[in-house]
Amino acid sequence: MVFQKSPDGGWGWMIVLVSFFTQFLCYGSPLAVGVLYLEWLDTFGEGKGKTAWVGSLASGVGLLASPICSTCVSAFGARPVTIFSGFMVAGGLMMSSFAPNIYFLFCSYGIIVGLGCGLLYTATVTITCQYFDKRRGLALGLISTGSSVGLFIYAALQRELIEMYGLDGCLLIVGALSLNILACGSLMRPLQSCGSALPEKPTLEKIPDQYLIYNEKEKNLYEENILEKASNEEKGVNKTSCSDCKQDSEIMNNKLLTRTHRERETYRNKVVERTYFCKQLAKKKWHLYLDYWEETLGLFKNKVFSSLFIAIFFFDIGGFPPSLLMEDVARSSNIGEDDCVIPLISIMGIMTACGKLVLGILADFEWINTLYLYVLTLIMTSAALVLIPFAQSYITLAILSGVLGFLTGNWSIFPYVTTKTVGIEKLAHAYGILMFFAGLGNSLGPPIVGFMTGRSLMT
Repeated sequence: MVFQKSPDGGWGWMIVLVSFFTQFLCYGSPLAVGVLYLEWLDTFGEGKGKTAWVGSLASGVGLLASPICSTCVSAFGARPVTIFSGFMVAGGLMMSSFAPNIYFLFCSYGIIVGLGCGLLYTATVTITCQYFDKRRGLALGLISTGSSVGLFIYAALQRELIEMYGLDGCLLIVGALSLNILACGSLMRPLQSCGSALPEKPTLEKIPDQYLIYNEKEKNLYEENILEKASNEEKGVNKTSCSDCKQDSEIMNNKLLTRTHRERETYRNKVVERTYFCKQLAKKKWHLYLDYWEETLGLFKNKVFSSLFIAIFFFDIGGFPPSLLMEDVARSSNIGEDDCVIPLISIMGIMTACGKLVLGILADFEWINTLYLYVLTLIMTSAALVLIPFAQSYITLAILSGVLGFLTGNWSIFPYVTTKTVGIEKLAHAYGILMFFAGLGNSLGPPIVGFMTGRSLMT
């Protein structure tokens, strides 16, 4: 579908506002899951690696299912997907409050909440890219700060709710807050397609004449038979002799036999026509399927696109675990909660918001190559991760958390880089594939780091 020219304003700013709050409400708890992670460790008594799967699934499942999420947004639109996903996120959070064991959380918090977040992220990014062109970097930066502000607020909010109402009460309240996503989704007015005329229904190939049930020749024969029958009935009324009645009866029997034969032929033709119709429909569906995979292979032939999916996979393996495990790192370094003036997760959240906004603004400058800017953030993130094992004080961990948070803000320019690489027409398809590899990295990173941390403590 070809949409009208991006307005770069107007109702687009309302789209930015509701997309901001959508990401704020859906990603607040999953990104601040480090607070819940410590509670789950104490409640269920499982290992760090196994418990880390809950948070990694919540962030990874939605990204792993990005191709499906993109297909849903393309097929149904951003508004219905957002409203449906709001129910998923709220329901998953509330179900998690009744979790009897860690495996129940894998499903309720990890899969249901994670899939809902993935659908919401794809919907907000897609509709924002449709409404903005020249200011796309700024718009994406603004909406992506929603998840970062959510991380900053939910980290402190969940801690306070746990102290006041316990872990179960915290999850119930957070789930109820997520229902506000429904109001945000109702305001996501779809951008109208070009032209006022209604789209024509796709037509199948013209069916050959031999497959038609009623053709002109058969129609004429049928009309002649009707006229002949009426004429014979009129004559039969005037005839009084028995011989004439007998002759008329034989004629009628012959006509009935002819009509029965014709009806059989009509039924056979009808079966043939339906069979031909089904074959044509299946053929068209098969061609659509082949076109999808042909387009996918065409994307991977793009060297820049292939480099992007490799980069984002390894970036999420190492870059995501700090947001989940940084509080545990502080505990392992004998840093008490009284020493943490501001939670490390909250520092990462507010700096991520700043990073998304700043990097999004920089992406709009024509003299800045957004691809090079994204690569620079990856290199600097690697350097900051290497320094974490050497941090033994709260100040050092706070600085590294702020740096990592700011650099993680490169999520705001990633859709921008993808659009510049493949074009707006292929954005949903390409972005879904890239998010799949990002989700794979998110899912594998925390369990690997948690397992290695547990092994190092044992030795």
